[in-house]
Amino acid sequence: MKSMTPRERTVLAATLLLALVPLALGGWYIAQRHAYAEQRLEELEPRYARLLGLEAQKADIDAALARAGEARAQYIYPAGQDASQTGNTAQQKIRDILGVAGLQVSSSQVLPAKEDKGFDRIPLSVRAEGDMLAVQSALAVLGSQMPLLLLDDLDIQVIGAFGNLDPKAVPRLSVAFGLSILRERS
Repeated sequence: MKSMTPRERTVLAATLLLALVPLALGGWYIAQRHAYAEQRLEELEPRYARLLGLEAQKADIDAALARAGEARAQYIYPAGQDASQTGNTAQQKIRDILGVAGLQVSSSQVLPAKEDKGFDRIPLSVRAEGDMLAVQSALAVLGSQMPLLLLDDLDIQVIGAFGNLDPKAVPRLSVAFGLSILRERS
């Protein structure tokens, strides 16, 4: 065999180098993509584990959602009636509660419904008169009603002036209730 000249060796080395550069760049690219994929897998692994946990607890989650739906039905009027019918039903219920508590209802009004966080909020305005014990009784009963009656505002005033009142007599109060109820949106 003939020995190579230095120039031939340089050309051969350069040719081999040119052939190895794309292989080295390809290997570097593959290594970078592999490192990126491993990093993404490490980021996704906790999420995947949470999803597996949620999937394993699907029956428990469905049961909790069913209980929440039942509880929601207790606190909120259903969407079966329109807003004015629901408001009238609640108005009559409030008038009955105040009457049983000892208050004389002088006026009550159902106001137009407003959309509030996915519900219809139906405001009710009620004016009544009575003594302090009747007001306390009415408030105690209103707070325990289902579906909920929300007390938005309350204005209590003494009928007459304090100076003209007999200290032995029970003062008569004028009470303005600002209530509202929630109804499912249809």
